[in-house]
Amino acid sequence: MTASTPPDRRLLLVHAHPDDETIGNGATMAKYAADGAHVTLVTCTLGEEGEILVGDLSHLAADQEDTLGRHRVGELTDAMQLLGVADHRFLGGAGRYRDTGMATDERGFAIPPADVRDDTFWRADLTEASTELVRIIREVRPQVLLTYDEVGGYGHPDHIQAHRVAMYGSVLAAAPSYRRDLGEPWDISKVYWNSMSESRMREGLRQLRAGGDTTTFEGMDPEGQLPPFVTPDDLITTEIDGDDHVDAKLKAMAAHATQISLDGPFFALSNNIGNQVWATEFYRLVKGTAVRSSNGDRETDLFAGLG
Repeated sequence: MTASTPPDRRLLLVHAHPDDETIGNGATMAKYAADGAHVTLVTCTLGEEGEILVGDLSHLAADQEDTLGRHRVGELTDAMQLLGVADHRFLGGAGRYRDTGMATDERGFAIPPADVRDDTFWRADLTEASTELVRIIREVRPQVLLTYDEVGGYGHPDHIQAHRVAMYGSVLAAAPSYRRDLGEPWDISKVYWNSMSESRMREGLRQLRAGGDTTTFEGMDPEGQLPPFVTPDDLITTEIDGDDHVDAKLKAMAAHATQISLDGPFFALSNNIGNQVWATEFYRLVKGTAVRSSNGDRETDLFAGLG
């Protein structure tokens, strides 16, 4: 925190791996950073177990050189520069917690792999990991926290653990009697969970299918049951208009080149139905009071109602 940072607008995000932040919150981060808010990103692992989509970099894989994590630190740095975010950190320091990886169950949902290493984030002691976040919360003193819901969006064990650490860490940070050595207690006023609008997802799928694209998000029926990362619209309290920052978001997504392919499903959505699919980001307020816009629609500012 610097003396020039506006004292009234501080946003904290807690994510599991490099690239998660840009996909879910890239436009939001760029918008608030451009507006002068202090944006802090905490990433819980280096993403060592991620799939590598760049053939020339396959040697970085966990079962080869096991250096993907270090490479993804560079990707994250580049992405944050594109979004205008200067304060990005790793929980407990880079490499403290290792990417757990994931398996897939019979429903196609993410689950922990059969063999989980002891140094992974999934195995981390919850109080210990949450205390690492308390250090940051009491230093930065954010009014707003963004993280995953209780199922981590789609079930990835590190996303679920990041949710647990964010929620428990925010409680511990506010407790006056907890770890006084870490600074003055701080109670975060508003806590949000990332959301994907059901109506927006269905409309996007309809347009893709109408255009003849049957492979992007294969198996997802625009009229049928959708996976758990899709949120019913009546649960969404807040939407952030990132029209002015969607280009920065897409460039930041491209910076995560080992994880996001230019011809993969994320960019396919943009190619088929336009960049607006990534411009608006949706949230569920789970702590605090939503302040609806003047026309009675959803809240449009994460800091609304705060002094």
